[in-house]
Amino acid sequence: MDGWDLGIAGLGLLAAMSLAFGLVAHWIVGRRVSRWLWLYAAAGYFVAGILVSEVWFGWATGEELQPNIDGLSFDEVQLVTVAGLIAAVTARIVLRKRAHTKGVRQAPPPGTAH
Repeated sequence: MDGWDLGIAGLGLLAAMSLAFGLVAHWIVGRRVSRWLWLYAAAGYFVAGILVSEVWFGWATGEELQPNIDGLSFDEVQLVTVAGLIAAVTARIVLRKRAHTKGVRQAPPPGTAH
């Protein structure tokens, strides 16, 4: 590996994707874990995205990995999205089961009749 080739546009796109992922993960899991879950999820996504793009697939050239946006292996970073969404849904299911077994009544989703 000659070095990381991730440019400013690639970093910016990864940062935007990380923020969007963090907000979606927070929405899926809810506030039961932490009110800062969105930030933790976004930071984890950003680090994992860099590792996937620059370490795991860093050996490939821009022609081999398309689309390659300023050094960011975009399609390969979507593996992080899938894994993260699976983790968020799993966390939501586990938290719901845990609350149900403890007898804690959960509030109905917003916009539904009580």
